[in-house]
Amino acid sequence: MKTFRTLCAATALATVLLAGSAWSKTLVYCSEGSPEGFDSALYTAGTTFDASSRTVYNRLVEFKHGSTELEPGLAESWTVSDDGLTYTFKLRPGVKFQTTEFFTPTRDLTADDVIFSFERQYKEDNPWNKYVAGASWEYFAGMGFPELITAIEKVDDLTVKFTLKSPEAPFLANLGMDFASILSKEYADKLAADGKMELMNQQPLGTGPFAFVAYQTDAAIRYKAHPDYWGGKQPIDDLVFAITTDAAVRAQKLKAGECHIMPYPNAADVAELKTDPNLTVVEQEGLNVSYLAYNTLVAPFDKAEVRKALNTAINKQAIVDAVFQGAATVAKNPIPPTMWSYNNAVEDDAYDPEAAKKALADAGVSGLKMKIWAMPVSRPYMLNARRAAELMQADLAAVGVEAEIVSHEWAEYLKLSSAKDRDGAVILGWTGDNGDPDNFLDTLLGCDAVGGNNRAQWCNKEFDDLVTKAKATADVAERTKLYEEAQLVFKREAPWATLDHSIVSIPMSKKVTNFVMDPLGYHRFDGVDISE
Repeated sequence: MKTFRTLCAATALATVLLAGSAWSKTLVYCSEGSPEGFDSALYTAGTTFDASSRTVYNRLVEFKHGSTELEPGLAESWTVSDDGLTYTFKLRPGVKFQTTEFFTPTRDLTADDVIFSFERQYKEDNPWNKYVAGASWEYFAGMGFPELITAIEKVDDLTVKFTLKSPEAPFLANLGMDFASILSKEYADKLAADGKMELMNQQPLGTGPFAFVAYQTDAAIRYKAHPDYWGGKQPIDDLVFAITTDAAVRAQKLKAGECHIMPYPNAADVAELKTDPNLTVVEQEGLNVSYLAYNTLVAPFDKAEVRKALNTAINKQAIVDAVFQGAATVAKNPIPPTMWSYNNAVEDDAYDPEAAKKALADAGVSGLKMKIWAMPVSRPYMLNARRAAELMQADLAAVGVEAEIVSHEWAEYLKLSSAKDRDGAVILGWTGDNGDPDNFLDTLLGCDAVGGNNRAQWCNKEFDDLVTKAKATADVAERTKLYEEAQLVFKREAPWATLDHSIVSIPMSKKVTNFVMDPLGYHRFDGVDISE
């Protein structure tokens, strides 16, 4: 990714990180990693969403702060036809796009912007469909939207209509997700005319609470409050993401007053941070899961009995104890226990090295060599993937399996780990995007997501039929029954070793007010204030 600066030089940006400015109120967030880009529809990582969709953009519908409940966003109201196939949205009048150093809009938000933002993701003849090399629109495709949406039509400047092929219970909630962010068609047209389409992913422009100012690669991102934001100008004037990949360094910066909020502290540091009189630590049970995904397209991981044997060899409690200091629970299902339809009757694979040895021998597997992919960054569901990988490496060695630990830079890790021919098993995880089980079961394990979010490359017809049927009905009791059955199939076939569900901690300066933990795992700064 290229480096972009406005009139601010790098030295001036560094000064802002430490002290803000005499004429503005500045909040510094010690981000855990660099964004892959700034067009959120191209990606799936929370780090990228924090830096793009949750700052610069809005969606037709939004999730209330600290909740999975929907509320109006760019659409002030909507109606759904009796057959569940037509959704008509009335747009909020007078919504202003941000004015930046690189573009000055001449009009307000219209239906044209909504149609542009979605059509580019599935119409292959759209000039923006492949404007970034390798663009796969992973979320849009993995959730089956190309097959689901039959038309998006402009009724008038402030009315847009979506027509679906079949009823889709989580459709509204899905529109609150980051890939559904609304971009400016006018800005896109100008970039296309100038032959600079790539800047859409590098110099973002939207309707959100903060306007993009500058990105110093792998160091800092700077935003300013959008003065004409439809939700009102924000209490803080400047927002800075100080990119700090090491959790211990983030904690040091927080204690030194060099940043105001940090995510994902080392579990061992939380107790000390709680004793600092200048800090507050907020916590909540995460709507998340961490997992080790086998590539089920590659032998011997194409056999369920081999995957089950490897799961039996892994001591998940030891991972929870070592990585989270107990601030997590062992996972047995692919959805968290706080989510409706969680099947508590599922029996987990017991840790039993001797049984694992026998099962591998019975499957004709001996001298197995494999790779364990370990994430290079802290995530809420896995604070230290390298340490977890080391523990699994030792567990597997005890049953005769030689595991090599590999890693890559975060953006490359996400890209390479989705490849169908990927070797070995990958550590990843998920925090729910919309509070619906479909967002875990179909998004991560459905056949449509193979080659994308489905890192196990697992397409099981029995499972897929269950989750597809579940989202076609609005009856919660029926959906619950189908999802419970799907979890039984998942456990029987074992495309993952489910690792943990974590408790999420966010330490911050006591100067910060109105910051709300998001159950969906994102870090939002609209409404946040700071006392100087």
